[in-house]
Amino acid sequence: MINGLQQIGIGVVDIESRWRWYRRAFGMDVPIFDEAAKAPLMTRYTGGTVHSRRAVLALNMTGGAGFEIWQYTSRAPEPCAFEPAVGDLGLLAARMHCTSPEGAREKVERAGVRQAEEVDCGPGGARPEEGGGAAFFEPQSAPDATEHFFVRDPAGLHFDLVNTGHRFSGSQPIGGPAGALIGVSDIETSLAFYRDVLGFDLVRYDETGVFDDLRPLPGGNLELRRVLLERSAPPSGPFGALLGPPSIELVHAFEGRGRKIYEDRFWGDPGFIHLCFDIQNGEALKERCASRGFPFTVDSGESFDMGEAAGRFAYVEDPDGTLIEFVETHRIPVLKKIGWYLNLKKRDGRPLPKLVVRLLGLTRVKD
Repeated sequence: MINGLQQIGIGVVDIESRWRWYRRAFGMDVPIFDEAAKAPLMTRYTGGTVHSRRAVLALNMTGGAGFEIWQYTSRAPEPCAFEPAVGDLGLLAARMHCTSPEGAREKVERAGVRQAEEVDCGPGGARPEEGGGAAFFEPQSAPDATEHFFVRDPAGLHFDLVNTGHRFSGSQPIGGPAGALIGVSDIETSLAFYRDVLGFDLVRYDETGVFDDLRPLPGGNLELRRVLLERSAPPSGPFGALLGPPSIELVHAFEGRGRKIYEDRFWGDPGFIHLCFDIQNGEALKERCASRGFPFTVDSGESFDMGEAAGRFAYVEDPDGTLIEFVETHRIPVLKKIGWYLNLKKRDGRPLPKLVVRLLGLTRVKD
């Protein structure tokens, strides 16, 4: 029922400038849709009011999931009142596919991203400077010896470029999202959701301690338990070869209960707003989620027209309220200018030919 990771939602204040930055730094330059509309089904998470927004779903044809870049147009987006830190609850960082950490570092440097400097933060030791706009940090090794490094965007959001080796096409060293780093209040409770409902049944590591590779993140010098989860089921569905294998890292800090990153704010406000999975057979997934105590909180029903695309979407909450979206895609544009759309309802989840998927890159935005 779950094919793979489809996208991570990113709430922004200025969609034009931020998407331009993501194109240059990460190569997220292929728009699947660019739509301005109201969000009437999301009032549960928007204060009971129907609000308008503009959203762009952008891919990187190197491989991986997409960014759904999202901006309110009917209200002023409300930034988080505090700097989210390791130990807080919610989406802390986007994990990104990377085939060459050295090549990825060179790419972000060419995009004008500087290397962060280290400052003395007192008893906890040295950690990279806070704030200060976009920056990248020195590569480190994760507990499983995988090389990775963090990039901070102009708004302070963190992206973890992980040497996954996944590549769909081209030669760029950076792909799209591979998953997320998620702050949780209790690892075992969260496993009942991410493992037993979403199918992340492989534990790549389960470690407790203070980790040098997380020091670039605010709060990264705390004692933590980290569990990296992967799926034994290979990526599937029409776009499985492009999306690649997803992973989720659950992080729990032992010092007190973390703050909820979206407490008293709306879905769509600045930050990582949701993690979205590509699915088939939404009704079966709805029953499975409900039977395990995680009912759909939003459900578009049979199909929902998103302008240039169409499909069924739904939301559930993880045990800490982090939003997980499911999308069953029914139609997407390939070449909108000539009216060429893919009707995926007729494919019953079968993979699309690689050549057809590559054609999505014809709409690439060049800066």
